[in-house]
Amino acid sequence: MTEQHTPAETIPQAVPAPAPTDPSPPEPAPPAAPTAPAAAASPAAPAPPKDRRKLFTVLRRSAAVLVFAAAGAGAAYGVVQPERTDLPGLATLDDGRWAYPVLAKPTLPPGAPLPFAKDNEDGTHYAGLTQLLLPAPKGSVPDPGLKLEKDSVVTVDTLMEEYEGAAREKLKEGLAGNGLRQIVGRGWTMPDGTRTRVYLLRFHSSGFADAFAGCGADMNLSGVNRIEADAVWGKAKVDQKAPDTTGVTVMEESAPIGDEQVRAACVQSGDVQAVILQTRKGEVPAVPLHQTVILQHQLLG
Repeated sequence: MTEQHTPAETIPQAVPAPAPTDPSPPEPAPPAAPTAPAAAASPAAPAPPKDRRKLFTVLRRSAAVLVFAAAGAGAAYGVVQPERTDLPGLATLDDGRWAYPVLAKPTLPPGAPLPFAKDNEDGTHYAGLTQLLLPAPKGSVPDPGLKLEKDSVVTVDTLMEEYEGAAREKLKEGLAGNGLRQIVGRGWTMPDGTRTRVYLLRFHSSGFADAFAGCGADMNLSGVNRIEADAVWGKAKVDQKAPDTTGVTVMEESAPIGDEQVRAACVQSGDVQAVILQTRKGEVPAVPLHQTVILQHQLLG
């Protein structure tokens, strides 16, 4: 963006205030002091008008830089991790949240509207789909079990591996006939063994995304006996302790479970459907999944 500045000559100059009048009679002037050389003039003397105009120009440019810097900082999200300190009495107990890197809104093509703007009520995402993928948190390692093509592209067959064999063919036919455009994914494993996979499916419109049958109580995930609504997430929504997450469904595998528990979530945002899966031997903690869901929802706008 080209900076536009008001020409220096149009900046009004300061007008000195009139000297106060003194009604008392004038006193005799003191003897004139010797004239000081010009080089010894006080440095606090007012600058000539030309120098003052230069000063105003520098100040205006500095202010413009600060304004643009502030606007850029407002486009990024902070790390969703509680501040911690070693000072006695001020330490924050670890609640299980992961340290994600700073999230920034993706770059849009010139002239493209934001999702859900007044001129984009259907919620079409014009940014590259990989830019909308939640980055892996600090301390994680990439999941070697997730099959990725170039640019994080995921094939339909790879996504279908997350579902039961009996449901795969029906889901695959539905994707082929319901306007699927692209799938991308990212996976990582944390030191505690929690494995996360995030898939983003882009459709031709929000109606197609909403019709995706791979979400909800009938997800038919591979190796899962039964999946139901996450009671902790539901209570947080009822108590209004969770942010507005319209279009989000959070579920968990119910007992009896096998060696690994599965937690899952779906985020439908305009023409994009996100599927988030977490597995861990024993039990999957709820807090990291809820955090991951909220951040992915924010990134989708």
